[in-house]
Amino acid sequence: MTDTQFDLVVIGAGPGGYVAAIRAAQLGMKVACIDKRETLGGTCLNVGCIPSKALLQSSEKFAEAQHDLAKHGVKTGKIGLDLGTMLARKDDVVDGLTQGIAFLFKKNKVEQFVGEARITAADTVEVGAPASKTLRTQRILIATGSESTPLPGLDIDEKKIVTSMGALSLSKVPKHLVVVGGGYIGLEMGSVWRRLGAKVTVVEFLDRIVPAMDREVADEMHKSLEKQGMSFRLGTKVTEAKSSKTGVTLSVEPAAGGASETIECDVVLSAIGRRPFTSGLGLEEVGVLLDDRGFIQVDKSFQTSVSGIHAIGDVIHGPMLAHKAEDEGVVAVEMMDGQAGHINYNMIPAVVYTAPEVASVGRTEEQLKEDGVEYRAGKFPFLANSRARASETDHDGFVKILTDSGTDQVLGAHIIGPDAGTMIAELALAMEFSASAEDIARTCHAHPTLNEAVKEAALAAWNKPIHI
Repeated sequence: MTDTQFDLVVIGAGPGGYVAAIRAAQLGMKVACIDKRETLGGTCLNVGCIPSKALLQSSEKFAEAQHDLAKHGVKTGKIGLDLGTMLARKDDVVDGLTQGIAFLFKKNKVEQFVGEARITAADTVEVGAPASKTLRTQRILIATGSESTPLPGLDIDEKKIVTSMGALSLSKVPKHLVVVGGGYIGLEMGSVWRRLGAKVTVVEFLDRIVPAMDREVADEMHKSLEKQGMSFRLGTKVTEAKSSKTGVTLSVEPAAGGASETIECDVVLSAIGRRPFTSGLGLEEVGVLLDDRGFIQVDKSFQTSVSGIHAIGDVIHGPMLAHKAEDEGVVAVEMMDGQAGHINYNMIPAVVYTAPEVASVGRTEEQLKEDGVEYRAGKFPFLANSRARASETDHDGFVKILTDSGTDQVLGAHIIGPDAGTMIAELALAMEFSASAEDIARTCHAHPTLNEAVKEAALAAWNKPIHI
């Protein structure tokens, strides 16, 4: 065992961990970053958000070539699928980005260690095989992320009963894919395989999909995905899955109670959510407190119950989003450096990368009603947007802006439609600066652009839209 001294040891090289490590190095700290994988980027880059977006893009192009190009005057002939090439492209995207992070580590002199990490004291981290070392440090930052939440009755084999990781690498298009869970992961992966030819059934315990989203947007998304051929079993729970040589038999019953029935399928994707990953870190032994759901408890400076040990990202409370973890990582190390830091958790955007995309920031109508806030809602459909109409296939959905009825300050924004994930950034920035709907409405937007729908929705919330 060797003994090395650092200012900061980061455990986890996902979006939160590697960003924190780079920022700390920029501030002059001597930094080490430990991860079990040899490739950097964590779950998000290696087996999560990035490969799934690569497949979403490829499958969308396949579906467009099959169904949507003819109306543009593009004749394609018979369309075929080369799944191997599609999956190889996905892997190439991941490989290039992981190499990019490795370059940034070298550039910023962040020292990388590969192996299992275990905290043995507030100033000591042991790195297991393949390179056993003991790292001494002034501070420790835990950024180990999350893992798929298991569902009793479903034994994951990553072949027939898979998590999102297995769903990224299926060797062939299943005839029938059952997605357990109507959240963003399940809907995105379900969209990929539906476009490639699978029958897709989503089984959701609640009476709606994407429960954290604004209800009107979620309902519109539900209708859109049904039009694309996806079917839904809402208010339904899964009790058991039995694999055989030919496929999987799934037992389901009404969530409220009732008769059980079976669904036959080729592959089951378990996507009921994620839970913090903290096992094997030695947290209990050193006195780091966790709550009853396994989340690490931290204060406003992201410090745990043990002085010198901090935590960010999916292992602490808040939305399990890569960009949330990144912001926390930057703020945490800047506060270690004596700077001021703050994150407004109400201003963290969320995006579902289906087609149409869904994006939101701030509060939903349901939340405002529950809190008794008097608000105004302004809405504008992409059907009335010139750029969306010119794109032909991209005019479903709308932009909705919620404002305080007394002050006109924007309290929430919700988009379902083309490039929603990009468009939401304008509204997140506006809300960070406490903008009113009038501020957005009086800001000149280029024509013809999709973002004009944001301006018109702001006009609808403040006064009256022009183009509807």
